[in-house]
Parts: sequence; C-alpha cells; structure tokens
Amino acid sequence: MSRDQVDARLLAELTEQSQDLDSDAVRITREALGQFAEDARERNARKARRRSRFGAVGALAGAGTLWGAGEAAAASADVMALQTAASIENLAVAVYTTAAGLPFIKNGNKTIVAFIAKTTQQHKAHAAAFNSAAKHAGGKQQNAPDPKYAAVVKKAEPGLKTPADVVKLAITLEDVAAQTYTKNVSQVSNAHLRQLFGSIAPVEAQHRSVLLAVQALLAGNASQLIAIPTDAAKLPAAAGSVGIPDTYYPTSKASPISEGAVK
Repeated sequence: MSRDQVDARLLAELTEQSQDLDSDAVRITREALGQFAEDARERNARKARRRSRFGAVGALAGAGTLWGAGEAAAASADVMALQTAASIENLAVAVYTTAAGLPFIKNGNKTIVAFIAKTTQQHKAHAAAFNSAAKHAGGKQQNAPDPKYAAVVKKAEPGLKTPADVVKLAITLEDVAAQTYTKNVSQVSNAHLRQLFGSIAPVEAQHRSVLLAVQALLAGNASQLIAIPTDAAKLPAAAGSVGIPDTYYPTSKASPISEGAVK
C-alpha cells in the first residue's frame, strides 16, 4: 500500500465523528443566529425610540449621539469579524472543491471523495451562518475569499501533486479558521455572536486534528495503519498525540477582524 493511499474504514469513522460534532454545532449555531436576529430587531427598535426621544428634546441630542457611539463602534467590529470569518470559509470551500476535482483524488479512494464532499458542505454552511449574522448586524455579506490566504493557496496550487500535498494545505486553512474563531469569541460584543464563533471553532479544530493524524501516517509510510481497528503495537509513539498538539487552542495565527472585511 502506497503512502498516498488512505484506508476507507478510518475515513468513514472520522467522517461520522465529524458529522456528529457538526450536528451539535449546527444546532447551537441556529440557536445563536435566531437569538442574534432577535437582538438586532430589539437594537433597531431602541435606536428608533432614541432618535425620536432625542429629536424631541434638542438639548439632549448631543448626549444621544455619545450614547450611540460606543454601540456603533462595537457593531462595526462585529460586522468585520463576521465578514472575515465568511471570507475564510469561502476560501476553504474553493480549496476543497478544487481538491475534489484533482485526478488523484477524484479517481482515488471513494471515501476520501465523500469526506471532502462532507467537509465542503460544512464550510458552506459556516459561510452562510457568518453572512447571515453579518446581515443582521447591519453589514454586507462577504462572498469573496480571504485575500491573505487566497494568495497562499494560489502559490501552493501548482505543487498539489499528491493527497499529502492537499492535506498540508488544508491543515493551514483549518488551523487559521479555528484560531481566528477562537479569538473572535473574545472580540465580538454580543453573547450570541460569541456562541456562534464558539460553536464553529471546534468543528474546524477537529478537521485539523483529523488531517494532522492522516498527514503523520502518510509521512511515516504507514498508511496501512490508518484503520479501525488497527495494529496498535505498530503505531508510532506519537500516534496518540499528533492530532492534538495543543493543550489550549492557540490564537497567534488568528486573522485580524479587518482582514476579510468587505471594503
């Protein structure tokens, strides 16, 4: 068995686990979006009442402006964070779609094709969630890819010759997504947006974890061990930890909230 072949049983199990985690995330995401939309309606109603009140009392108009300034700044930052997240998801969709069309993927293991298809579907759903929230926050939807990492992908594309090359690139994007959303939890102003980012970040982290495990076994010429059950005695010492290298998820590579914002 060559290093670029991946056992179908493991990927079937990993796909099922990813679907389970994503199902929980979808439920939490839907709840967060619904609650955030309700928050947005309430904020707009408060603004309308404030405009009416301060318009009628000219002496307090300046106070009303100051009162709303902080709220407006927070809303602007929330919109940029959501647009940047959507741009990262858009790029991930493009990369996985391209990968699915590569001959050594398309004509290879059918379970790999299914795994890529499911991951693509999840990224599309995440992009839609972030764009929906951006719209509710008063911003525009972001349908373009993240500009910084689009350049990274463009540079890497000519070198995609094997499944291992695709895995390496996908790890980069999944890690950036997970780190960005983890950091966004502390950057956005609304509790329901924190819930939104917090529900999607673990899905991207799991994608990365799966890819790291597959990468390690491919690199070690041990693709025959990518199986459930497997021969535990033959697994490398790092097999138990390679997919979870961090005790706490880092954020040093998180994209700034303005990186993928609509200009």
